[in-house]
Amino acid sequence: MSGTADKTFYLETFGCQMNVHDSEKVIGTLLQQGYRQVQTVDEAGLILYNTCSIRDKAEQKVFNRLNDYKKLRKQGKKFGVLGCVAQQEGDRIFEKAPHVDLVCGSASYRNLPQMLVQLETVQTGAGNRLTGLDDRQTDLCFETEYTARTNPHRGYITIIEGCDKFCAYCVVPFTRGKERSRTSGSVLAEARQLADLGYTEIQLLGQNVNSYRDPDEKMTFAELLAAVAEVRGMHRVRFTTSHPRDFGRDIVDVIDAIPALCDHVHLPVQSGSTRVLDAMQRLYTRDEYLERIAWIHSAKRDISITTDLIVGFPGETEREFEQTLSLLDEVGYDSAFTFKYSPRPNTPALKLDDAIPDEEKARRLALLNERQRQISARRNRRHLGEIVEAMVEGKNEARGQWIGRTSQIKVLNFTAPEGMQLKAASYVQVQVTNSFPNSLGGELKSTNIESSEQRVIQSSNQSFND
Repeated sequence: MSGTADKTFYLETFGCQMNVHDSEKVIGTLLQQGYRQVQTVDEAGLILYNTCSIRDKAEQKVFNRLNDYKKLRKQGKKFGVLGCVAQQEGDRIFEKAPHVDLVCGSASYRNLPQMLVQLETVQTGAGNRLTGLDDRQTDLCFETEYTARTNPHRGYITIIEGCDKFCAYCVVPFTRGKERSRTSGSVLAEARQLADLGYTEIQLLGQNVNSYRDPDEKMTFAELLAAVAEVRGMHRVRFTTSHPRDFGRDIVDVIDAIPALCDHVHLPVQSGSTRVLDAMQRLYTRDEYLERIAWIHSAKRDISITTDLIVGFPGETEREFEQTLSLLDEVGYDSAFTFKYSPRPNTPALKLDDAIPDEEKARRLALLNERQRQISARRNRRHLGEIVEAMVEGKNEARGQWIGRTSQIKVLNFTAPEGMQLKAASYVQVQVTNSFPNSLGGELKSTNIESSEQRVIQSSNQSFND
């Protein structure tokens, strides 16, 4: 990567939507610094990995990938590790992968421009490696006037970073820093910029998105939802992930009141047992969680509910696992993300005796998934015969079906008259004719001309200026 005439980079992202959007902002920062994004490591002078450490063996996956490309060091390439594994492992990354030049946690991304200049101008290697780690000290968010929008259908806006909940199993508070919210004014300015770029759907992001606290004290989270939804040209607004502790009835009320807010709430519960929830340090009981579910069920609109669940947390008995199964029946989730407990570095659960064998965790996970599959299938059958709105996301040419997404975030695969071309990110009316546990099937009924005429971003390198 000698000189600055053709600074190229390759970035690979692991993990959640937060990481995906962080990568959009990192890419925008690199483009603004004169770099050019390429699609393979062979073309790149700088190779970056934006990492996630939520699940078991995440670190090993990163080190395996770094080891695979160690030979490229001889070609003069430079390497950087970003994100949660970077924050978690810190300088140990240099010990395990000596060819790495840069380690930067997500709370330090605002320092990337300076770090990139250093990377270009100094002879990196032992003693000259670059490290950016904040470790819960910063009060600043990563706000950049340049963001590469890689999703042609949906624009992401991070409104709150970090986490103060300290769930016993979770590494996020240690890797992403303390909770810090952006001002409502900056969020609305970005929403208007996205609308100007042609986006009609926005998703607000945060580790605990509904823990949002406006530094300017102008808006609650529910009021911010309403304000974003009322931005001119905005057709859909989503948000994820909510924490039950901070989930208020005002969120349901605002969804009921404003059509542009989507009919979907992701509300992770993790366990159906109050004792296990207490051991997990989740800050609510089963009954308190069900109270929030009752608010959603009482809404005028048909709001789909999705969740996260962990089986095999240390000390979870068979009876407590059965309480989780019964919670699925009581709530009627539309879908669930399910996981086996795995110990994570620095977390309080490491002090607990993880005595549940992996085979037993696997058995419980299989039972949980089967129960949820049955519930999801039943929940989807209720849409048979309905005409619903779907945003077009693409086409499966092999099956001759268009791929859409409903307001309830359900995948809807549908047919259209032969030869008809639909625009990505346009809205269409589809009659549901089939239902499956994980998707719906249907036939096109009509198109929404006004929405389909909106300009849509097609380039993965599109950026915006503040």
